[in-house]
Amino acid sequence: MGEPVMPPMTSQRPYILRALYEWIADNGMTPHVLVDARAPGVRVPAHTVKDGQVVLNVAERAVARLEMDNDALRFSARFGGVSQSVVVPIAAVIAIYARETGQGMALPPDIQAEAGSEEAGEMDAAPSALPEPSIDPSDPSPQPDPPKRGGHLRIVK
Repeated sequence: MGEPVMPPMTSQRPYILRALYEWIADNGMTPHVLVDARAPGVRVPAHTVKDGQVVLNVAERAVARLEMDNDALRFSARFGGVSQSVVVPIAAVIAIYARETGQGMALPPDIQAEAGSEEAGEMDAAPSALPEPSIDPSDPSPQPDPPKRGGHLRIVK
């Protein structure tokens, strides 16, 4: 007797992306996505790409006609005062996080995409390319830097 064959499930990545977007927005923070700009199908203004990646502000107030379906993230936004159409396939989204706190997560690799891709090794390495947030998201109570003290020298007349 063989084991029953389960139909393949759809990717969890778009569902996680939408849930985290909603969580960040509901908490009054600004959702940003880190994107692999070299991935196939990515359409972002070339001047926004740095080291093959781009961070996009996807807050409701920053974009128009935001769509997050199971295939891609699509919206219009102004870059240098010029409205441009942006398309980011879900596979190109590396992470989503709140700009203010750095809280969020790197999206898990898509198992179905990896199984059929010869670039699986590159996909595994992508989450480590996250930019360093200004506040460590693993620290539950980040402390601000202590106030700067004035110089310890004084003028003697």
